Amino acid sequence: MLNEAIAALQVNPDGHYIDATFGRGGHSRLLLSKLSALGRLTAFDKDLDAIAEAKTIVDPRFSIRHEGFMHLGQLPAASAAGVLMDLGVSSPQIDNPVRGFSFRQEGPLDMRMDTTRGQSVAEWLADASIESMAEVIRDYGEERFAGQIAKAIDRRRQERGPLGTTAELAEVVAGAVKTREPGKDPATRTFQALRIFINAELEELQQALEASLKVLQPGGRLVVISFHSLEDRIVKQFIATHSREVFDRRAPFAAPKAMKLNALGRTKPSEEEVASNPRSRSAVMRVAERTGVLE
Repeated sequence: MLNEAIAALQVNPDGHYIDATFGRGGHSRLLLSKLSALGRLTAFDKDLDAIAEAKTIVDPRFSIRHEGFMHLGQLPAASAAGVLMDLGVSSPQIDNPVRGFSFRQEGPLDMRMDTTRGQSVAEWLADASIESMAEVIRDYGEERFAGQIAKAIDRRRQERGPLGTTAELAEVVAGAVKTREPGKDPATRTFQALRIFINAELEELQQALEASLKVLQPGGRLVVISFHSLEDRIVKQFIATHSREVFDRRAPFAAPKAMKLNALGRTKPSEEEVASNPRSRSAVMRVAERTGVLE
């Protein structure tokens, strides 16, 4: 949804834009092509490979920050004409077995977006209680066999030691999940859950959305592409909450707080895009515009 996302921003050539999830730079490069010499683009990413890719862009209008997009609120208030968030894990991350995101390839059980800090999935699973594992897999993966999977991981730890690779985890999950939708690997939901948890993805998304209200100028666009229901639900509820007037029940005669966003709808990928990139099939793009009401 590259072209659709940039079109949704309604780019002002002289504006300042934020690519909150640089990835491999597709959105940033297209955005830069729309900007004048006065335009600016600030990008964020936690992934060292993304930072290395960003540094190949030699352009005075462009800057990259090695940190999560929850920090976009550090930018000046009302300074951005648009904020773009392309959520989740990128194809290069999935396709690189060293990163540990994929159950289809043997690799270390890591899954950190930023490999310079924090626990890996293997480190967390080595000590986590059955209850904690079950809660994470259930809540972040919407996995109905979460309890069985957590117990199977614990048995594996006791019998053969901690899990160290993606293949080992996928094997344990496959033995615990008795049924699955046709064409879906038994480990899909568990890997999603652990990745989201270890990177605090949903918490960071909530913080970044709130920060976008601060940095967007009146008329600025918020464009968010999500790839699973947990992310999309947060984005949908955030836009809905700020797209209506708020009445204070304790002061029934007081003027309501004006809405901060105008919801501009949702878009799904075209049939042509899904055919060329099957991973895009679950994508949902939501767009909102900042009103003239500032904090």
